[in-house]
Amino acid sequence: MSGISTHVLDTSTGRPATGILVALKRTLTQGSSWDSIGSGVTDENGRISSVLDASETLEAGTYQIIFHVGDYFETRDHFHPEIAIQFLVRDPAAQYHVPLLLSPYGYTTYRGS
Repeated sequence: MSGISTHVLDTSTGRPATGILVALKRTLTQGSSWDSIGSGVTDENGRISSVLDASETLEAGTYQIIFHVGDYFETRDHFHPEIAIQFLVRDPAAQYHVPLLLSPYGYTTYRGS
């Protein structure tokens, strides 16, 4: 199975971050515009099993996943209104999991499995 998934954990509470809008964009060649190719909202476990729209095909290129965290932190002081992470898809047959460990003043990400 190929695709792009994510999981957001709030390290300040030790709980999944629910209700975060996540957008996915792609550019196939450097310097070209970004195309919106998917979105989703994190579920009660902080997960989105597929951010890529079903009508889209995973292709080699540069992708950007944008986490709109401002609304999530609405009632708490925070620093980042959104977090944009760029990554490369080299093998379109592979699964790409992009976890986000989130706190009000910082974040960490990595390629998950």
